[in-house]
Amino acid sequence: MTTRGRRGPYAKSAAKRQLILDAALAAYAEAGTRGVSVRDIAERAGLTDAGVLHHFGSREALLTAVLEARDIAAAERYGNDREALWNPEMLTDNAATPGLVKLFVDLAAAAAEPEHPAHEFFTERYRILRQRLSDAITSETSGSEASTAGRVATEPAPAEPADRADWAARILLAATDGLQLQWLLDPSIDMAADLTRLRDALLPVLDGPTAPGEGGPPAQP
Repeated sequence: MTTRGRRGPYAKSAAKRQLILDAALAAYAEAGTRGVSVRDIAERAGLTDAGVLHHFGSREALLTAVLEARDIAAAERYGNDREALWNPEMLTDNAATPGLVKLFVDLAAAAAEPEHPAHEFFTERYRILRQRLSDAITSETSGSEASTAGRVATEPAPAEPADRADWAARILLAATDGLQLQWLLDPSIDMAADLTRLRDALLPVLDGPTAPGEGGPPAQP
């Protein structure tokens, strides 16, 4: 009896949170870049503004939960394996929901402040994505060890494959975020095509004797 009593309110609260998140995702998917208010979400969910915030604590916490829900939905649709990271359809789908792209860009910038409710979410999100991308790149670039066999002793030693993969993961994530911002300003940009070209240009270089920035003085302007 006691256990059942605890489950009831919790289940109702979880269901209400999910109702609000579904309403928010739908609102952002349809909003374009104009933004979505708490009232927009509340009306869709059949609640008051205060009722919506009661379940999340603040507007910023609600928006962070919306991005978490978007990531969960993407993982359910595309999976979490290595091939999913190279799937250009994810960025193509992003282009169909500019409201969510703008929310991501806006919240990512605000989350640079350690006190922001989204700070921990973005910190952990980037850590996980960097690791997953690095692992995927390491799997794709198999020639690193063989490429160093004929190197002369006087040549500077190239970075370890893991260091190269970590570097490439950071570059690909930075390019992804930067392209999303540029796309919001100029929707003619094909984010998926640009990221695919960057990936295809990076992988052969990483598999060579030296990667960008290794083994010599910086290039002259």
